[in-house]
Amino acid sequence: MTYFKYVAMAYAVFFIVLAWDFIVPRLQIRQQLREARSRIARASRATPAPVDEELSR
Repeated sequence: MTYFKYVAMAYAVFFIVLAWDFIVPRLQIRQQLREARSRIARASRATPAPVDEELSR
C-alpha cells in the first residue's frame, strides 16, 4: 500500500465516522420524539373525560 492510499483511506474512515456522528443522534432524537408523542396520545385517550355532574349516593 502506498502512502497516498494510506492517507486516502484514513481520510475516508474519518469522514465516515464524522457522518455517523452527525446522522445517528438525529435519528435517535427523532425516534424518541415519536415515542414520546405516542405515549402522550395513549395517555390522553386513557384518561376519561371530566364529568360536570356531582356524584351522589
